[in-house]
Formats: sequence, structure tokens, C-alpha cells
Amino acid sequence: MGKVTGFLEFERSDRHYAPVEERVRNFHEFIVPLPQTELRDQAARCMNCGVPYCHTGCPVNNQIPDWNDLVYLGDWKEAARNLHSTNNFPEVTGRVCPAPCEASCTLNLEDTPVTIKTIECAIVDKAFAEGWLAPEPPAHKTGKTVAIVGSGPAGLACAQQLARAGHDVHVFEKNAKAGGLMRYGIPDFKMEKHLLDRRVAQMEAEGVTFHYGVNVGGNMSAEDLLRGYDAVVLAGGAEKPRDLPIPGRELKGVHFAMDFLPQQNRRVSQEPQEGVEPILATDKHVVVIGGGDTGSDCIGTSRRQGARSITQLEILSRPPDKENKALTWPNWPLKFRTSSSQEEGVTREYSVMTQRLSGENGVVQRLHCVQVDDKFQPVPGTEFALDADLVLLAMGFVHPVHEGLLKALGVQLDQRGNVQADMNNYRSSVDKVFAAGDMRRGQSLVVWAIREGRQAAQAVDTFLMGSSSLPR
Repeated sequence: MGKVTGFLEFERSDRHYAPVEERVRNFHEFIVPLPQTELRDQAARCMNCGVPYCHTGCPVNNQIPDWNDLVYLGDWKEAARNLHSTNNFPEVTGRVCPAPCEASCTLNLEDTPVTIKTIECAIVDKAFAEGWLAPEPPAHKTGKTVAIVGSGPAGLACAQQLARAGHDVHVFEKNAKAGGLMRYGIPDFKMEKHLLDRRVAQMEAEGVTFHYGVNVGGNMSAEDLLRGYDAVVLAGGAEKPRDLPIPGRELKGVHFAMDFLPQQNRRVSQEPQEGVEPILATDKHVVVIGGGDTGSDCIGTSRRQGARSITQLEILSRPPDKENKALTWPNWPLKFRTSSSQEEGVTREYSVMTQRLSGENGVVQRLHCVQVDDKFQPVPGTEFALDADLVLLAMGFVHPVHEGLLKALGVQLDQRGNVQADMNNYRSSVDKVFAAGDMRRGQSLVVWAIREGRQAAQAVDTFLMGSSSLPR
């Protein structure tokens, strides 16, 4: 604990955003970092609690008080080493994680938690700038081969850990570049993709081989994968979107969010998109159905594309402005939040159910809604309609895509349609096949995917070698 009285002396101060009128003109990141001297003061606020609830609030169990202390003492290099001992990609979580660690911070009892996420991001950005994060190839190779299907956060974390343990790791990705939803789902204004390119280059130098444009269960058979490798890790994510089966769903202009967002990310990175009909919000009345992070990403992207108006609908009731600390802390609370994209301009409606869509000549023009009660039953007399030239469905994902790989392997699924595997050994019902991340647990956070990828790597290493020195 660098400064015993730090939390009494320094007020909470966090990164701020570039002005709305500036940031909506492009797709660059717009968070303004804190100066290093201010970061030192913020790190000094950490109380080094006897029971550090931030450890359990963080899915990867970052040793937060330790690297807060190191930042306060000015030992940024050791702070970076400590941070990377639990998290393979802190430059990602430092930008897009909702920071459950801060919700668990003891100082959050007074709504002034330590700026953990900001300090985390500063540590890794400085580490890269100073050249401290060199590749870590293994001293010895094991002769074992591992195939990882999917290059999202779970797949990449698993691949890096197994490569550093000495295994020959091959990552199969159906898209043209690695990253999964980190690359194709998260807009560039939240996280620029050169950060992923930098990590992929590090992993390639550590011995990981990437195979792009390979859809296992499609243009590569699952049987070939099983035959060619000593272990297989399924890390393809939960990509089956929740649909809205209502009259008018077939109209042109109604799209899943994950058809809309990847297009813009590919435009920014100048990735070819031959034969794909553009989905653009330019000069349109946009309605986003779904109140989560994906919905917010649709709002920010639509704003930058020049939408005429943006409305976001949520079937749940409006959360309370503040949580009951005595009831919820140190757990993640349900409360009213406003994202940076929502700050940029959107009309938010709660307790709303969409009943049907209408239009002319096969193109959507109107969205017909009704208010609902706490049991999601329509309230008579509350019907209304919205102009809608583009409707984006951002209601989450139900489970992995079953067609193709999963059916070919014949893996057992759980009641929700995810691959059945526990959190002890991550093994599926098929011999030498493991599962991790959203494909196993269902739609979740990037930080949970990183945790599962790391733990699955330890399980695979144990399976191949009889024991493992990799951390869980």
C-alpha cells in the first residue's frame, strides 16, 4: 500500500471524452488519457483492503492492489509484468470491459471507486510504448499439437498460453483477420484494431500459426481437425442471434446488429466486402431494439454514419438511478447507465414491445409498438408507431451456431444450447475436444472469455502432459 491516506487525500478522477461534436466525425478512439502524475494519485487511492473484493469482482482475478501500489511507487515495468500474469489482453479490457472490479471496490460504497480500468489501460499502453512486451517463445517444444477453432478473446488467450507452454498451436478463423467480436463487433471508436494486430504479431513470434478463411465444419471438415491434432479447443463464440419473429420481419431494412457492425469495421480497416449489400444508417430513421452494449454500438455507429434520428427500445423497465449498496455491493448492480454512444444522441424508450413492422414495396417504414407492464403484458391504449427506415436487432445471442462444426463433431449441448463442458477441465463429451468462452458459457463479457481461454489452456496442457505449470 503505497500511501495509507491516499483515499482520504485524493478525489476520484477519471479519463474524459473528446467533445461529441468532434468525436462523431470519425471512427477513432476518443478517450483522453490521464497524465502520469494524476495516475499516480489515483493509484494511491487504493486501500489495499484486507479482503480485496476487486479480486473476485474481476473475472480474471487481476491482482489490482498490487499493481496499484507499483504504479504509485513508479515501477511501471513490474506493474505490467504483474498485470500480464493474469490477463493476456489488458489493452482490450482496459477499453471495453464494464469494470465489475470497480463496482466491487470498497470505495464504491461511497460511489468513488478506484479508477482501476483507467490504470490498467495506462499500464499496458506504457508497456507497449516502452517495448517491455516482447514475444515469449517457449524454451522447449513438447511435440504436441493443438487446434483452436475461433480467434476471439477465448481462443487467443488459450492459444497464447499453450504456445508459451511449448505446444504447436494452430488457430483456425473463418474471417480474414483474427479477433472475433473484438475485431468485427466492437466499433473502432471504442477500440482501434491496430491493438489486435500488435498482439497477433506477438503471438506469431511465439509460435502460434493462424489459418484465415477456414470455416471448420464448412470448407474444412471436423474429421480432418480431429485426425490432425492431439487436442482441439472450440472457442467459436455464441453467434446465433436472438430474432424477432413478428409480422413484417421479412421487410428490407431489418437487420441483425452483427450484420450491421462488422460491415463498418471492415470499411474502417479497408477489408474487401465483395458481394455484400451495404447496410448504412445515412439519412435514415434508425430504431435499435435492445438496450445492451451491442445496441449502444449500433447507436454510435449510426450517429457517425449520419442517421436522421436514432431511437433505442428496451422491453425491460427503466432501472433505478442508483443501486441499494447494502443489498448489492460488492456484486454488479442493476442501475441506470448511459454509454458514451447514448450521450451522442438517442431517444431511449423502456417497457416497450415491438408488435409488427410495416412498409411499402417490401421496404420497412414504420415500427408499431406498445407499452408493457412488469410481466411484459401489453398495456391497452398505449400503442404507438415510429418512423423506421433501418431496424437493428440487438437483443443478444441465444447460443453457438449448431449447424456445421458442432453437429459434425456430435458434442453434447446443455439446456441452453451451448457446448456442455464444466469449468474444471473444459472437456466436451467428445474425446480430446475442449470448449471455452461464449461457446461454452453463452453470451458474456470479453474478460470472462479471456478467463475461460486461460483456464482451458491449463486443462489442455494437463491433458497432454499429465500436469501443468500454467496458471488458472
